[in-house]
Amino acid sequence: MQYWFNTRTRQVEAADDPERARSHDLLGPYETEEEASRALEIAAERTARWDEEEDAEDAWRTGDPQARDWDANPLNG
Repeated sequence: MQYWFNTRTRQVEAADDPERARSHDLLGPYETEEEASRALEIAAERTARWDEEEDAEDAWRTGDPQARDWDANPLNG
């Protein structure tokens, strides 16, 4: 069975639940109820990993390990 985490209600919802939300408030599907209950933590871990990968790609592409810290927009300076 699959499970989702509802970000609005902060509840885990099962695939066979007739009251399961069908909206953008859901994260998933996850294989287990426990995994779905950790959805926000899992999302944060994935985001951090993607940020690290993007930093490494930018450093490789530009030769500057701090390339992502630099902003070329004069209005942000």
